[in-house]
Amino acid sequence: MQQRTLGRQGLTVSALGYGSMGISRAYGPSDVDEGIAAIRRAHDLGVTFFDTAEMYGWGENEKVLGRAVKGFRDEVVLASKFGQTPEGKRNSRPEHIREVITASLRNLGVDHIDLYYQHRVDPDVPIEEVAGTVKEFIDAGTVRYFGLSEAGPTTIRRAHAIQPVSVLQTEYSLFAREVEQLFPVLDELGIGLVPYSPLARGFLTGGLRSSDQYDPSDARANGSPRFPWWQPGNYERNRLIVERLTAVAAATGATIAQLALAWLLGRGEHIVPIPGSRNPERVEENVAAVDLHLTGVDLAAIEAAIGEGPFGRRSAHLERWD
Repeated sequence: MQQRTLGRQGLTVSALGYGSMGISRAYGPSDVDEGIAAIRRAHDLGVTFFDTAEMYGWGENEKVLGRAVKGFRDEVVLASKFGQTPEGKRNSRPEHIREVITASLRNLGVDHIDLYYQHRVDPDVPIEEVAGTVKEFIDAGTVRYFGLSEAGPTTIRRAHAIQPVSVLQTEYSLFAREVEQLFPVLDELGIGLVPYSPLARGFLTGGLRSSDQYDPSDARANGSPRFPWWQPGNYERNRLIVERLTAVAAATGATIAQLALAWLLGRGEHIVPIPGSRNPERVEENVAAVDLHLTGVDLAAIEAAIGEGPFGRRSAHLERWD
């Protein structure tokens, strides 16, 4: 597996990572044992970067990931996040961060977390306090690197002045390209980008379904207003985009998922997507994207296939990037 560097502080990971959220929340019923098998298969194939968060099952997902990597923990980079509450609020106060990291270390079964993100910006806590608290952990060796998620340029700069930010994690895919406006500040400060939902929450996996075909526990089910891509009118037009992208992928000898991941990998050497399939065979498909090289002709065909789309916002509740 190719390696990439995230930030200027020395964090090196595999070119493709693994996001474990779906094992515990958001995408309907899952089999924990199969999820663990998927994580271990990813490691077998060279993936060294695994992502979780406190709020993914409120500790349960961290426990699953810790159990899965127990036999090779020293060979991988583990990322987790803080700053959410079960009540749906945000809390990045220093005392809360200290409580959360203690729980996360216990859940993961580790003595340090390699990459620790603020999950979402907390408008009630100055980012300088957040960065300063994480800096305490870094100085103590409990955390190795600092990250932000869904943060804007001003917040990034203010945090970076207190504790260098190694990674920004934000949704990024062929269907969600808003983060490209932040590339100049990331390049200037030497910050890596970790795209979550790199396969557009299922639109770019080859397994696209209308919202009425998902399990009721799935966040995409039954026309949920949370994800406008599935709303009537948008879904039908977006499905046509998927059909065109599938044809482009077939012309390269790849699946649409591989095409989408290869496109992201080609956007810059500082980019490491974290697709999160719960199926070992899907993991194999995703990892193969690392070796897919797109030509200028391929890239032009991708842009033509997308056209004026996608239709609908990536989320009904977009973060304000200050």
